[in-house]
Amino acid sequence: MLKGRWFQRKDLEVVNSQGKKLQCSHYIPAVIPEGTALPCVIYCHGNSGCRADASEAAIILLPSNITVFTLDFSGSGLSEGEHVTLGWNEKEDLKAVVNYLRTDGNISCIALWGRSMGAVTSLMYGAEDPSIAGMVLDSPFSNLVDLMMELVDTYKYPLPKFTVKLAIQHMRKIVKKKASFDIMDLDTIQVAKRCFVPALFGHATEDDFILPHHSDKICEAYVGDKNIIKFDGDHNSPRPQFYFDSITIFFHNVLNPPDVPDDHYFLTPHGSLGQVLQIGIPQVLKCVNFTYIGSVYIIYLYCIA
Repeated sequence: MLKGRWFQRKDLEVVNSQGKKLQCSHYIPAVIPEGTALPCVIYCHGNSGCRADASEAAIILLPSNITVFTLDFSGSGLSEGEHVTLGWNEKEDLKAVVNYLRTDGNISCIALWGRSMGAVTSLMYGAEDPSIAGMVLDSPFSNLVDLMMELVDTYKYPLPKFTVKLAIQHMRKIVKKKASFDIMDLDTIQVAKRCFVPALFGHATEDDFILPHHSDKICEAYVGDKNIIKFDGDHNSPRPQFYFDSITIFFHNVLNPPDVPDDHYFLTPHGSLGQVLQIGIPQVLKCVNFTYIGSVYIIYLYCIA
C-alpha cells in the first residue's frame, strides 16, 4: 500500500528479437477503472543490476497513476542470454518491451528512466523512437572507449597509454567475436545529436566511475529539450529527495497522468521500501564479470555500474 492505495506486481516474460526470454515485472494499481489507460515508465537497470532496482521508481511514481515496468536485460538477473553489452543489445531488449506495452490497451504513453548502462540503453533507443514521451538519464557514459581509458587512470594501473590502447584493440576483437558488437559504436554523443525526446539528465558530483563530464558532454550535444541536475554522492550512492521530486515533476509534464481522486488518499506517510516489499520485489541475481588481458585486469564492461 502506498498513500492509502493498493498496488500489485505482475511478473511476466517478453521474448526479444533473438528469441531470448526476458524476465519482467509491471507495477500497477490493484484496481484500474474500466476504460482508463495509464502512462508507463520503463525502468532500465545498470550493469550488475536487475529489475529489483526499480523499487525506488515504483515508490515515487505509482501514487501519481504512473505505472512502472522493468526488466532484467539479456545476460542480467534471471533473463536468458550470455553477454552484457552496456547498451548495444540492451536497446533491442527495450524495443521488445516497448512493443509489448503498445499492445496493452491499459497503457496510454511510455517514458524511460535509466541508470548508468540503463541510461545509455534508453538514450540509444530514444534516438530511434521519437514517440517516447520523455527520458530520465542518470549517469550515462559518453563514449565507452574514453571511459575505459579513464578507468585505467582512476584505478592506478601502471600502464603506458599505448599499452592500454593495444589492450583495448585486442579486447575489441574479442568482444566482436563473442558478443557480436563493436565497442567503438558505443558513442552516445553521436546518438544525442539525433535524439529529440525530452530528457532530464542527472549525475553525482563525486562519481569517480563515470565522471560527471560524461553527462555534460551528452547534454551539450543533445538536440531535444533537456535539463541537467547535479547532486552530492558517487556513482552508486542513494539519490537525494530533491532529485526524485524533479523526476516526478518531469514525468508529470511529459506523461500527463490522470488525476487521482481525493478520496483515494488518506493521511498516510510517503512510500518507503518497506511498503514496496508488500507489493513484492523480484529475486535479485547479480552478475559481475571481468576480462583478463596480459597480467592486468581491465575493468572493462562489467564493473559495478
